[in-house]
Amino acid sequence: MEWIGVVYNDVKEPTDQGWGRVVSEVVLDDSLCDGLDGIEAFSHIMVLFWMHRAAEAEPVRMRRRPQGREDMPELGIFAQRARHRPNPIGITTVKLLRRERNRLYVEGLDAINGTPVLDVKPYVPAYDAAESPRVPEWISRLMATYF
Repeated sequence: MEWIGVVYNDVKEPTDQGWGRVVSEVVLDDSLCDGLDGIEAFSHIMVLFWMHRAAEAEPVRMRRRPQGREDMPELGIFAQRARHRPNPIGITTVKLLRRERNRLYVEGLDAINGTPVLDVKPYVPAYDAAESPRVPEWISRLMATYF
């Protein structure tokens, strides 16, 4: 797999909160510019990225508490969105603010400065929004300061 671009923003270290206010510039390789034609018609896009510094923070464990918080249940890694996973791939739906050639300006991308981008897709509710999703109660507590 090859990177198609890089994330640029002011976030230098991984964090578990405050991502909703972060504005990032997703810069794709210039050769891919034509592939973005029409993306600006969408209000939101999904960015798939490689969490390249995830292994620095802690080793991958198959069971852990989200964000290491004692008030969270101990869960398997695939039952949470932690960055410490066997393949540190992230995917986030973000607000698309604007496009300038091969540059996408987005809000809410939880990727630090220098993060490699693997793919970009338009957010399409028919594909991407689940009707009446069920999530455990701890998610609300966990996400209280995330965005």
